[in-house]
Formats: sequence, C-alpha cells, structure tokens
Amino acid sequence: MSEQPLNPTTAPAPHSGATADEAPPTEAPGTGSVAEAPTADASAVRASATGSTAADVPADEAATLRAASFERARRLRQEPRFPGGPAADPAGSHHERRIRSFQPRRSRVTTGQQEALERLWPRWGLDIDGRRVLDLDQLFDGLPVVLEIGFGMGEATAQMAADDPGTGILAVDVHTPGQGNLLGLADKAGSTNVRVANGDAVILLREMLAPASLDGLRVYFPDPWPKARHHKRRLIQPEFLDLVAPVLKPGAIVHCATDWEPYAEQMLEVLTAHPCFENTAADGGYAPRPAFRPLTRFEGQGLDKGHVVQDLLFARV
Repeated sequence: MSEQPLNPTTAPAPHSGATADEAPPTEAPGTGSVAEAPTADASAVRASATGSTAADVPADEAATLRAASFERARRLRQEPRFPGGPAADPAGSHHERRIRSFQPRRSRVTTGQQEALERLWPRWGLDIDGRRVLDLDQLFDGLPVVLEIGFGMGEATAQMAADDPGTGILAVDVHTPGQGNLLGLADKAGSTNVRVANGDAVILLREMLAPASLDGLRVYFPDPWPKARHHKRRLIQPEFLDLVAPVLKPGAIVHCATDWEPYAEQMLEVLTAHPCFENTAADGGYAPRPAFRPLTRFEGQGLDKGHVVQDLLFARV
C-alpha cells in the first residue's frame, strides 16, 4: 500500500513517494492509459505543418507556440480521467511544493472501476483541494468518523465498513483504480458509510478537518521506504503526528500496521515519544492484531515471505 519525515511545510503526504518536483506523466481523460505531453520543439512542429524549415519560423512566433504547447500539456495533466470523477491534481498549485510520502501509480482502470467512478464519485467521492473545511457530521450523517490513509485496492476498507456500519470511514488514496474498486465494493455490499478522498492526506489534515473531528486514524502498511536515503519520506514522523493530534478527539485511536520490522521500530519510537499519544499495550510495545482489521492481500504476501506483522494502537490523550 504505500513514505518521510514531516514538518507541516516540508511534510510528507500519505501513501505512495514521488517528490513534488517530479512531474508525473499526463493521463488521457476517460482512459486508463498515459498520454505523453508534447515534447517536440514548437518551431519544428510549425515547420513540419507548413512545409518550411524550423529556421523560417520567427523566434517570437516559436516562443508563442511553445507556450501554447506547454499550456495544453498543463491543462491535460489537470483534467480528470473521468468526467465528474477524481481530479488529476486536486490541490493544484496553490499549496507548497515539498517531498511527498507517496508515489502516484498510473495503472489501468478496468471497466468495472470506471463505471463505479462515473456512477458513485459524485455521491461518495471528494477531492482534497485544501480550499474548505469538511463538515463530517453532514458528510457521514452524524456517524463517528475514522480516517484511513492509503487503502490500496480497498478490499480491507470495504470489509471494515460492512462489518461496522455505525462508523464512517474517510478513506484517502491517490490510486485511481483503487478508488474505483473501493467504491464498487462498498456499493455491492450495500455500505453507505464510506467516503473516498482523492489527494494528499497532509493537506486534508492541515486544511480541511476541524479540530477534534475524528474518532480515529488508520495507517495500514504504508510504504516503508527501506533505503536509508529515503527514510525522510516515511509517513509516521513527529511532524506528521503534530498534524494528526489536533484533529483527533480525546481517546481516539491511532492504529498503524506494518510488516517491515525497522519501520515498526521507528513507528513505536515516534509514537511513544509524542506527548499527545499513549500506548494502549500494557507492556508499552506492539499490540495483537485487533479482530476488526482484516487480513489484507498485501499482508498475506508479506507473511508468505516470512515477514512479521506488527500492530500499534495509541490513544490520543
């Protein structure tokens, strides 16, 4: 599922890690494929179209053509893949550039996922644009709400929603196929307590959630960023917890799980050291996997490789 240290201005976002300076490939709206942005020199394009040579195109006209080409590419990157669906870049350029903890994945959307996005996104989806504060009571019809950061393909999230219809789940990810898959699974199960948020969870926490509005936070199998030079991308960092603490109600549970032992040790150290959180495990260590957290496909793959899965449950004091 999906890594970095955070300070709120250079903080990481959840789940999956390209830097903000890395421009993702543009996506052709309405398809699951990647469309390449124009890269040819504008004067060469004009020359080819007119039968002249590039040298015949005036410099000022070439500059205008290049600017128009780049603007078309920019608009394409910002267009949703599906009309009325999740935006390609919901926060746009009005938030700072920084190292991110997630790597957007541009895999193909199936017909079923596309149908779910087109049909259900207007009702159950929202873009993290950083321009408003969400009214969670209205969004979830008064249910207590937990935030899940990074849900992959959504199987575990859909099962938790079905098993506990009295709790709302605000599920955040940037993976379009997973967003469509979760919407479809929730709809098939008759669950109405899931909302899918598209974009950067750091912006959601910092800009769009009211103080003491969440009853819990779930971060299951975030990207461990195993290389030492990438540890700054890991999500669970002191600065990230500084963002989380104000939006949690007293007693709310932060529940993390990972199969990467060095990351589990870091999570335990960071959570234990933070003054706003208290370990619910009596021995101050890891907790048994609670019954409400399903065994995920990703977790099963780790267990097959001999990985040890650790759960951490800390309460907001």
